[in-house]
Amino acid sequence: MEFRQLQYFVKAAETMNFTEAAAAVFITQSTLSQQIKQLEEELGMLLFDRIGKHVRITEAGHVFLTHARKILMDIQKGKQAITELNNAATGELNIGVSYAFTSSLFPVLAPFSTKYPGIKISIISDNHVELEKKLRLAELDLIVAYHNESDDEDLEMQPLFSSSIVMVVAKNNPLAQLKSVNLKQLAELELILPGKGFSSRTFINELFYKHKMSPNINIELNDVHTLLSLVQDGDWATILNEKTIIGWDRLIAIPIAGQEVKKQSYILWQKGVYRKKAAILFTEQLMTVMSNE
Repeated sequence: MEFRQLQYFVKAAETMNFTEAAAAVFITQSTLSQQIKQLEEELGMLLFDRIGKHVRITEAGHVFLTHARKILMDIQKGKQAITELNNAATGELNIGVSYAFTSSLFPVLAPFSTKYPGIKISIISDNHVELEKKLRLAELDLIVAYHNESDDEDLEMQPLFSSSIVMVVAKNNPLAQLKSVNLKQLAELELILPGKGFSSRTFINELFYKHKMSPNINIELNDVHTLLSLVQDGDWATILNEKTIIGWDRLIAIPIAGQEVKKQSYILWQKGVYRKKAAILFTEQLMTVMSNE
């Protein structure tokens, strides 16, 4: 079984057309057909049904496709690892970030890119369930998120920092003079809140429900940067993790009296998978910046 045969098979399975697959890998259709036939003979099972000029993947083909893709991915990772040994400060870095964490990365991105201009960074924001799926499929190198501890054997969780749930207002807002705010005061304020799925929103819902009260929500959205911009430039208040306002010099955090709740953030890695040098450098920079805040 050869590497190229796996490439040809995967491309044929993706296109369901031998002629199109052959063109994609720069060989003739007859060569691709011959290589796949040799692969089938070695496996002892048909991977495709040939129906006239059309092909259809078989049950055995579906099973083998999963393994073939994993093998090709592992080979690509091996090449990446060797490349990085020669030049550690280049390559691509794909970082998954929970919605609540996006603004917390701002103080890290600019200095990191300045220090390592050869590293291309891609930031993907999503909920933690979708991010973990992408991490397991190697579409992400790491995840940074507020998260509950997990005994998931596939993931390694590296603690980053803990952050209190607080009220956030602009420094020129009269509320900024408060040393703390109680729940009754919060219920009377016009609030901009993060959408459902944010750890701070879950805390808010549970807190008000427990005390048989309801928050006065004017605006609800999932974009934390927009949310903070509105609070910064208006008279609204919001409730978020305190670390979320790192880098927002015109905002201030006010403790919620009697409701000390801390959320833990983590760097999540897939266990047993090679860690890119770029990913290690980024997490080192992230931990340095966060420890100084």
